[in-house]
Amino acid sequence: MTPRLETLLAKTFIGLRMKMSLANNQTFTLWNTFMKRQTEIKNCVGNNLFSLQSYERHYFVDFNPSNEFEKWAAVEVNAIESIPENMELLTVPAGNYAVFTHIGGAETGSKTFQYIFQQWLPQSDYDLDNRPHFEILGDKYKNGSPDSEEEIWIPIQPKLKN
Repeated sequence: MTPRLETLLAKTFIGLRMKMSLANNQTFTLWNTFMKRQTEIKNCVGNNLFSLQSYERHYFVDFNPSNEFEKWAAVEVNAIESIPENMELLTVPAGNYAVFTHIGGAETGSKTFQYIFQQWLPQSDYDLDNRPHFEILGDKYKNGSPDSEEEIWIPIQPKLKN
């Protein structure tokens, strides 16, 4: 699985967020709540849904499934007229990303992430950058289907030369 490398321009999102951990995964609750209210968001860019994660700087260094992170269910917007009640604004700064395509349901996602973080990243010329990670749930995304496709965007920066 070879990623494509992309330079992302800053993007603005509106959505809902929750603190959670892998051991106490609240993704279903977050998305269930968001999907019921998604139509309240104005000025959406396209039809894609975004699952974004913000991690503390040392989250992956001191990895523990009980460590919390912030997860968002959101859509990209091109203007901010108003933010629906209890939703929030998130701006993802510009930067470089490695983009992987995951094919399959959520139950096989851990294998894809394991490959990214345990094989591809250590062997690449890149380190993680401290910006949000995200998945794009686009036209080929079919929740729960084995032929579902989503893009996984991992923030990267060149490794420091010793």
